Amino acid sequence: METYDFDVVILGGGPAGFSAALYAARGAASTAIIDVSMLGGQPSNYLELENYPGMMKIGGFDLMEKFEEHADLFGVQKFPMQEIESVDLVSTPKVITTKEGIFNAKSVIIATGAKPMKLGVKGELEYIGRGVSYCAVCDGSFYQDKVVAVVGGGNSAVEEAMYLTKFASKVYIIHRRNELRADKIVQDRAFKNNKIEFVWDSVVEEVCGADTVTHLVIKNVKSGEVSDLKTDGVFPYIGMLPNVENINGQIEQDPRGFIITDTTMKTSLDGVYAVGDVRNTPLRQVITAASDGAVGAVYATKYVQALQEVTV
Repeated sequence: METYDFDVVILGGGPAGFSAALYAARGAASTAIIDVSMLGGQPSNYLELENYPGMMKIGGFDLMEKFEEHADLFGVQKFPMQEIESVDLVSTPKVITTKEGIFNAKSVIIATGAKPMKLGVKGELEYIGRGVSYCAVCDGSFYQDKVVAVVGGGNSAVEEAMYLTKFASKVYIIHRRNELRADKIVQDRAFKNNKIEFVWDSVVEEVCGADTVTHLVIKNVKSGEVSDLKTDGVFPYIGMLPNVENINGQIEQDPRGFIITDTTMKTSLDGVYAVGDVRNTPLRQVITAASDGAVGAVYATKYVQALQEVTV
């Protein structure tokens, strides 16, 4: 097993991770990215993005390829497909152990992202990208004059349903209760929108289709009645989960597990920063992840420089 020493090690190779890598490397820090899967993160699975400034319209994979090429210019070392065994953020140096190597780091930037909570029903995974989406801002424009369904009753679900009415001819909000959990002002706006129709006391039992989604099988939790709901797409908004399995308990996190940072992206541990979707942030988009990465890396490199000045 090989041992590596870096100034900055970044956990996660999505937009936040690559942005952090670029800024850290440009700051003259030896920099590595470690990812448990292929590099690119969630955006690599997006068919198209239309809201990244300057790109007009670009495939998610293509955009992340550009991120990676940019980081390559500055000599960032990449370690994809690493099965992580342990992450020690408390020790000096910090130590990340994978099946293939031991990585010592003066500073660690956590950019592991978050994953949408799944409905856990038949057909959901099969139709991701073909009618199942977890990002209305990313994919809403593909449903011009079509019918879509949003699952959930909180602020995210209702706000995204409102956003989808800019494109869709009708938006169903499917909620397992008979009242929403969203803020009153958000509810009032939705109730006044004639494109939105509520399906109360109901849950999705199955996502059905051919090449793309054609309908949902829904069940009324009170009556037990099962019925089909015709729709061209479904957007589950039942929550997000941070990818923090390897770091839980070492740093301050909110009740849902998202990492708490200050404005410099610093966590509760010196030399440890969190950027992008894994942290407690009000917006989870490629552009905000990239912005976080830049901020976190600038301060991580300042931290490394301060360490070096102390040891000189």
